Amino acid sequence: MTACCLCGHPHTTLFATVEGRRYLRCGACRLTFLSRAQLPDRAEEKRQYDLHRNDPDDAGYRRFLGQLAEPLMERLPARARGLDFGCGPGPALARMLEEAGFAMRVWDPIYADQPDALAGPYDFVTCTEVLEHLHQPAREWARFQTLVAPGGWLGVMTRFLTDDGHFPRWHYRRDPTHVCFWQPHTFRWLANRDGWDVVHLANPVVLLRRREGT
Repeated sequence: MTACCLCGHPHTTLFATVEGRRYLRCGACRLTFLSRAQLPDRAEEKRQYDLHRNDPDDAGYRRFLGQLAEPLMERLPARARGLDFGCGPGPALARMLEEAGFAMRVWDPIYADQPDALAGPYDFVTCTEVLEHLHQPAREWARFQTLVAPGGWLGVMTRFLTDDGHFPRWHYRRDPTHVCFWQPHTFRWLANRDGWDVVHLANPVVLLRRREGT
């Protein structure tokens, strides 16, 4: 039996097999994830990522990121310090937040692998279009626990899996580097376990606040 790669729960079941790819689902946090034996390697991931056009000057891309940036900035104190985790080749969100007066660092395992950026803690961490790519989501969630200061914010953008019947045809599933699919329940389950408050949840954005004393 395969344990959940996010919460460690021992009870996962086969959710779907699509085009030869086996997807499992956790019975506790309800994360849906690709079989560990079928994960893409780093070279395949980079080939796919290099196709993305995440131009910081692209107005449409900025509007897309504004879905997270706007509700997050409404809640941040002046001069808050943040990290854009998994910033990709064009750290547009970091630039947007810097323009709004926030001090930013960036980190990405391929495009900005600067270990000192992971020292933390930060007043806030953003993570846009990253969670669906994670091979070790438990490790990264544990990182967020140390990167975000008590009372600080974690801003996440990932498309929620809300329609099981549509999953085989879902465009989000078709990206070969998308290997983890999150539900609103997944975020609430983790928040309840680990001392966060889910403050804003509207597909595809979640804002979580780390409770004081955790």
